[in-house]
Amino acid sequence: MAATHDPRPFRWPRLIRDGGLFFRQAVQTFRTTGAIIPSGAALASELARYVAQRNDPASSLSILEAGPGTGPVSRAIAARMRPGDAVDLVEANPVFVEHLTRLVKSDPVFQPIADRVTIHPTLVTELGTDRQFDVIISGLPFANFTADEVRTIMEYYFSALRPGGYVSFFSYLYLKQVTAVVSPLDDYLRRVRSGWEVREWVNRYAVNQVHVYRNIPPACVFHLRKPL
Repeated sequence: MAATHDPRPFRWPRLIRDGGLFFRQAVQTFRTTGAIIPSGAALASELARYVAQRNDPASSLSILEAGPGTGPVSRAIAARMRPGDAVDLVEANPVFVEHLTRLVKSDPVFQPIADRVTIHPTLVTELGTDRQFDVIISGLPFANFTADEVRTIMEYYFSALRPGGYVSFFSYLYLKQVTAVVSPLDDYLRRVRSGWEVREWVNRYAVNQVHVYRNIPPACVFHLRKPL
């Protein structure tokens, strides 16, 4: 059976605290953070879709989350994990790593699975491929990266993913239209090239694409599957 523990205890104080931390880090490291507030509950739930929805209901999953930040998606993952599942959280920002370490130790959602959570203070592409994952959930801001960086990350995801496994990530809706108006031309062109690279992977491997309007800002989640 799926986990029944509630991921929402002490929701508003936690949201205010985590949102403040996320905003402070976003101001300092926007290129790698890519947003000014954490993902909302609806977006986190959609990103964790293939932790709850399994090809084999009796199977256990090896899960990777890249760029968990303050942990809103990590909590959604933890709430859907079942006996035998394990999750690796890969976060390069040391402030977020410290926060996640405390979160795993203190948050009631993590208590049933805390011994199956591993936090890696590194870039996801430096994690190595000695382990294979069934589900990879990415919170990395592809729109802030170059096309080459996006390609390197996606190639890593698919090399570390088991056949039949899923990669889920998101982008913000209407971002291209906004940046076309407010961004310098070279930054806008970089974003366009990054978007082309993302679209190539989506066209090849996407199995689902979901708009999440109950998020600030609204987002689109892409679910890609590695062929069997």
